[in-house]
This record gives sequence, structure tokens and C-alpha cells, in this order.
Amino acid sequence: MSAADNLSFVRSEIAKAARAAGREPESVTLVVVSKTFEAADIRPVIAAGQRVFGENRVQEARGKWPALKAEVPDIELHLIGPLQTNKVKDALDLFDVIHSLDRPSLAAELAKEFAKREGRRPRLLVQVNTGAEPQKAGVLPEEADAFIARCRGDHGLAIDGLMCIPPFDENPAPHFALLAKIAARNGLDQLSMGMSADFATAIAFGATYVRVGSAIFGHRA
Repeated sequence: MSAADNLSFVRSEIAKAARAAGREPESVTLVVVSKTFEAADIRPVIAAGQRVFGENRVQEARGKWPALKAEVPDIELHLIGPLQTNKVKDALDLFDVIHSLDRPSLAAELAKEFAKREGRRPRLLVQVNTGAEPQKAGVLPEEADAFIARCRGDHGLAIDGLMCIPPFDENPAPHFALLAKIAARNGLDQLSMGMSADFATAIAFGATYVRVGSAIFGHRA
């Protein structure tokens, strides 16, 4: 099957999962993860109507997305990977949503750059390390409330929601439930959770963004 065919299948599965959870399919945004794939791979998916894409690295995104966005101006680009503080300016120029706000130094740098800009500001999600994995970015669940309050109070940042990546060898459902609970008590309604293997479960727990790559493009080298 082509990437466009896979896209159609994933969209139908998202709609099915949403209806099973008593939700409207439109309440879930599919973020097609295009990391490591070239513009030639991405164009057929754009031609099939997809407009929301996710990238892991600022540098890689800079190499392919300015030209694609010039061709199709209504594309929305999401940064779903870690953001280094020295890449904040580039990220703000390119991305519409940043899913990986995860530490005070990054919050401070974002606030500093926002203060220099009029108008366009990417929406921000705080990444929570629900599995407390040392190799993964994200604030610990027990520190999330204080971090969100600090982003809002100390830095004046508007936080839209939360993101998580559960441990690959664990049932993701408890992690999605935990993220939803943290979001609810902080008045946040955007949840970025669920990937190719578990997006239906994530939707059942309230995901508003699902990040799907390999189910559409195939497995990466």
C-alpha cells in the first residue's frame, strides 16, 4: 500500500476509535511524523490532504519544510522531539506547536524569544516523563504541577497541554490515564499521546493529538 493508502486507513481507524470512546472524530488531530523521510516521500501525503506533520529535530526540519510550506501554506508543523535552548529561535521561526517543553531553562529561553516577537507564537505542550525513564526527556509526574505553574507564573507562558511517550515495554494505558489526570487538574485540554502502535488506546483516554509515522510511511531504516 502507498503512504496515501496508509493515511486513509489510519484516518479511518482514528475515527473508529473516537466513536468507540463517545467522541467526535474531529476532536482528534493526526500528526503525521515525517522524521527521516524526504520531501519526495512527504508530498504524496500532502496531496492526499494531510496538513499536520511532526518532526523530531529542528535541523532536519529546516532542510525540507520551508520549501514544502511555501508550496502549501496551510501546513501546520509540530516539533515532537527535544528542543535545545540554542535552537529555540530557529524552532519558533518554523514550528506551529512545540510538544517538548520539559525544563526551566527552556521555558526561560522561550519566554525571552517570545518577548522579542509580535504576533505569531507556537502553542506549547509540556512533556511529562510518565515512566520516569532516565534516558527520556520530560518532567516527572510529581513535578508537573509545579513546573506548569512556574511556566505560567514566572515566565508568562501559555501552556496548551501535555505530551508523553510511555515506556515501549509497558501497557500504555496507565500512562495515558496519568497524563489525562495531570492535565485535568491543571485546566489543560490538549493531550499529545499515542503513536502507531497505541493511538486507539490513547484516544480512549482523551488524546487530542496522535503522532503516527511508521503506520503511514513504513518503518524507518
